Amino acid sequence: MGKGMRAGKKPKTRQGGGGDMQKQLRQLQAMQAEMEQTQAELAERELTTTAGGGAIEVTVNGNKEITKLTIDKDVVDPDDVEMLQDLVMAAVNEAIRQMEELVESEMNKITGGFGGMGIPGF
Repeated sequence: MGKGMRAGKKPKTRQGGGGDMQKQLRQLQAMQAEMEQTQAELAERELTTTAGGGAIEVTVNGNKEITKLTIDKDVVDPDDVEMLQDLVMAAVNEAIRQMEELVESEMNKITGGFGGMGIPGF
């Protein structure tokens, strides 16, 4: 026998730990269901941004897919294609940035304190 152990004695164990684990599991499952519902709702949301004083308008959905792109004909200059490219990139990047902020904000409402724990999907 190991040092400090007596014959017939069982090691001490904690009582009631399983109940807490079950409660935590139920909470995580509820959180997961809420996250899935929120993600489905966000996928259907759309967000529109503009660039060049409204000359370029981009709409993205919650999946960060462009669903609409409008270019004012007055901004189309065959001698300055680079400006048009810059405006489109600026509008697209801003739309994606705003959608990412929206998604992160909505998910943080659900995950609360789990956000900084490095748990995948939280």
